[in-house]
Amino acid sequence: MGSVPGPAAGTTDAQIPPNTPLDIAGRGNGGAVPAPPGHVALIMDGNGRWAMAHGLPRAAGHSAGAEAVRRCVQAAIRRGVGYLTLYAFSSENWRRTPDEVADLTSLLRYYLRHKVAELSREGVRIRIIGDLSRFDDDVRAEAKRAEDVTSANRRLTLVLALSYGGRADIMQAAKHVALAVRDGALDPAQLDESLFGRFLLTADLPDPDLIIRTSGECRLSNFLLWQSAYAELVFLDTLWPDFNEQHFDAALDMFARRERRFGARPTL
Repeated sequence: MGSVPGPAAGTTDAQIPPNTPLDIAGRGNGGAVPAPPGHVALIMDGNGRWAMAHGLPRAAGHSAGAEAVRRCVQAAIRRGVGYLTLYAFSSENWRRTPDEVADLTSLLRYYLRHKVAELSREGVRIRIIGDLSRFDDDVRAEAKRAEDVTSANRRLTLVLALSYGGRADIMQAAKHVALAVRDGALDPAQLDESLFGRFLLTADLPDPDLIIRTSGECRLSNFLLWQSAYAELVFLDTLWPDFNEQHFDAALDMFARRERRFGARPTL
């Protein structure tokens, strides 16, 4: 598992007209490429190590990571990915030092306040999952505004997992199921995986087809645990602030070369 090379000379981040169909074609060879995964999810890891390697404070790593988010969103749009979920702030991130939590929430507040209009112009719909109750009122208000003003967009659904944990998601779903049974709204005999999925925070979203994690770590870290049951996993050595379009394409290429059987026997 090695780092993927950086972007080729001349690569740009030109905007794409919003809410228009894309012609997905091969880059550089003129040939068609396989259909992209419908839903890509990313565990964006390595901001702190990137900052340390560059002799910078951790806050600088988070700022550089935000630029990598911009490149990732552009790459997803270009490749015709329908859903992109970013593990932006985990439920465990609250355990970090107060200064780092303040840096992370300040950066989140800035991007929700100042970058949503740009995303909306490109046809991006923002959807937020997680326990927002732990954030300040202004962050919650900006998050709701971001969802509201982008709700009609259809080019890409950008899902931000904020104060999100996979176990907590399953627990809150189980509690809602128990309440529905108690109130007579649900017959336990009718409960199956599909019905249970309607109680998850991602009820209106497809399960991820591909999960990418950067920085060389090879674990899910409490991310989309129920939803990732049959996701393909790609682990890259690259630190998140260095992530670019070629890394995204490399992960999509690995996905295209895998055979997804969902528990069935391989095709002969």
